[in-house]
Amino acid sequence: MVRNVDKLRGLETFVAVVEEGNFTEAAERLEMSAVMVGKYVRELEERLGVRLLERTTRRQSLTDAGRVFYEDAKRALEQVRLAETSVERLRASPSGTLRVSAPTTFGAYVVAPLAATFQQRHPRVRVELELSNRVVDLIDEGFDLAIRIGELGDADLIAKPLAQYRMVICASPGYLALHGHPQTPKDLGAHRCLAHSVWNNRNGWMLKSAEGPRHWNEPDFTCNDGNGLRMAAIAGAGLLLQPEVLVADDLARGTLVQVLHAYSPDPRPIHIVYRQDRRPLPKLTHFIAHLLAHVEQPQTA
Repeated sequence: MVRNVDKLRGLETFVAVVEEGNFTEAAERLEMSAVMVGKYVRELEERLGVRLLERTTRRQSLTDAGRVFYEDAKRALEQVRLAETSVERLRASPSGTLRVSAPTTFGAYVVAPLAATFQQRHPRVRVELELSNRVVDLIDEGFDLAIRIGELGDADLIAKPLAQYRMVICASPGYLALHGHPQTPKDLGAHRCLAHSVWNNRNGWMLKSAEGPRHWNEPDFTCNDGNGLRMAAIAGAGLLLQPEVLVADDLARGTLVQVLHAYSPDPRPIHIVYRQDRRPLPKLTHFIAHLLAHVEQPQTA
């Protein structure tokens, strides 16, 4: 079986012979011997089962089949050149489509704004950001990278530490004025608590306490959206346990007040994960560098 690279070389040789008018000048153009040019043309004719060139000692002409094949071969080689140019352009500077998967809350409040500023710097990059708490398969689903929270299980991916995922317990000043500030997790029984509806005893957040880990209190208000819980807490619905990135602006403005700081769940690591590639494209390497430059890095001992 003829390899694809030999097929392409055969097309290139035949087109050169037609355009240069003879084997000798085609050989000079392609930097190969005239004997090798003749070999490629013969192999091409044998594979196609037709004569492409009529040659005499004084001149060379195309057969009907040769004229048709020459036009199609030129178009095929042009398409190959365009494909090579496209790849060269991708490798020269960030361009093309960048597909990113990120957890819903962290993705919305951290990754999305950074993706926007990255695109402003590199307008030839088209960003596709999917926000979901599921663990995507980078290869099967065609993602360039993903943001993962918690322990990593896929050893085949490259992982770079990005940040710490911290949880905050907070409430509105109005709620705390009515119900008081809880001092320890034992005080939760006297308070109304808000929780995400997907939490249960297996995946719910654990608070630190002197008596050991303690589950977040049985909620009085549940919602399947973190921002919905945030808005309810601002309106005075109760104590909220949500990611720091979700409520950071509210804490800074004073519309929410942090409580039980010492008992907040232990932070979990956030990583950038991506496929192993000895020559990753600039769109990926530049975006990773952009994230690392603008997200507060976890402290090392």
